[in-house]
Amino acid sequence: MYKLVIHGGKPLHGSIKSAGSKNSSLPILFASILADGPITLNNTPQLSDISTTLRLLMSMGADFILESDSSLFVDSSKLDNLVADYNLVKTMRASILVLGPMLARYGKSKVSLPGGCAIGTRPVDLHLKALEELNAKIEVKNGYIYAQTDGLIGSDIYFERVTVTATENIIMAAVLAKGITTINNAAQEPEISDLCNCLNKMGAKISGIGSLIITIEGVEKLHGVQYSVCSDRIEIATYLVAAAITGGSITVKNANPQVMHSVLRKLVEIGADIKIENESISLDMKGRRPKAINIKTGTYPNFPTDMQAQFTALNAIAEGRSSITENIFENRFMHIPELIRMGADLVLEGNTVVCKGVKSLTGAHVMATDLRASASLVLAGLAATGKTVIERVYHLDRGYETIEEKLKSLGADIERVQD
Repeated sequence: MYKLVIHGGKPLHGSIKSAGSKNSSLPILFASILADGPITLNNTPQLSDISTTLRLLMSMGADFILESDSSLFVDSSKLDNLVADYNLVKTMRASILVLGPMLARYGKSKVSLPGGCAIGTRPVDLHLKALEELNAKIEVKNGYIYAQTDGLIGSDIYFERVTVTATENIIMAAVLAKGITTINNAAQEPEISDLCNCLNKMGAKISGIGSLIITIEGVEKLHGVQYSVCSDRIEIATYLVAAAITGGSITVKNANPQVMHSVLRKLVEIGADIKIENESISLDMKGRRPKAINIKTGTYPNFPTDMQAQFTALNAIAEGRSSITENIFENRFMHIPELIRMGADLVLEGNTVVCKGVKSLTGAHVMATDLRASASLVLAGLAATGKTVIERVYHLDRGYETIEEKLKSLGADIERVQD
């Protein structure tokens, strides 16, 4: 098992290029099931979640070729095994996204209830209820979802709460359904827009992209496509915070600032100088200590839950008091005890963390518990005095492409070592 060893206290400087979005790549890879030919997906990140998705598709009969470091050729047009097995699904929540495409294309599917990060229940009830409204019959038993239909039929879907994966699943199911489907209270994340744009390029008829109401006019078939996924806004934001927490200055290339307003506003509030030019974002702290800021997470376009842990680490060394309220997941504070081990003054009160910034953190032996919590511990280690050792870094590999190499290029003293 690998761990990261960080000797902190070094400001980060330089420039890096962001990877493609994990949260775009995964649903688009599952959307390949809908096509009657292969797809070529460009700008895909090298992540363990991508590898898991490809293994899952291969287990069902798909073929793929890694054409370059960031280009995938995937042919899922002729699946011969309509089962998503527990041994693959258990490690990744996004694997539930195989359900909608399989049901739409083949009329049946058997999908294990998913696993992934232990940050909350994230139930699949909204997925199943909406699929039933599209004329699917659903049964859950022995840890599996059994779904079948004699033909999906368009319907008016209303989500009681905003949900990203359910929105994506129903979009993918509805593109081959008979008639028109309207999704009300749809999630508006940029990654959903990326999925819709790719599906439209494959021959789907989706309108209202990026809004609360998405309309899908079903078509008879979709074709293969070549498509480039958008940049990863969470990865970009994480590296910007890495520079801010160390008092450094960096430029992240291959970025789309238009989908990062909530994060960029908070970085300005902490005292960072932000410069946007073409497809790059630059941050310069000029050696200043950040100012404490209050944060409340929410669905897009509000502050993303996927950046809560990183900003908690930032607030831990910021000047002043702050509060961070988590409104999306009920169990996304497992990084708090680990940050306290490093000297952070944090108190958890319900779904809010109250923070009194300290001048510096100290290195410690800590353990990662989920993807974004892992990132927060890396950031804390970069800012801390002394040596930090982070266990269970396989969580990081689910969402950050060669993170230690990118940080090294910015001047960090970080190494991946094996026990």
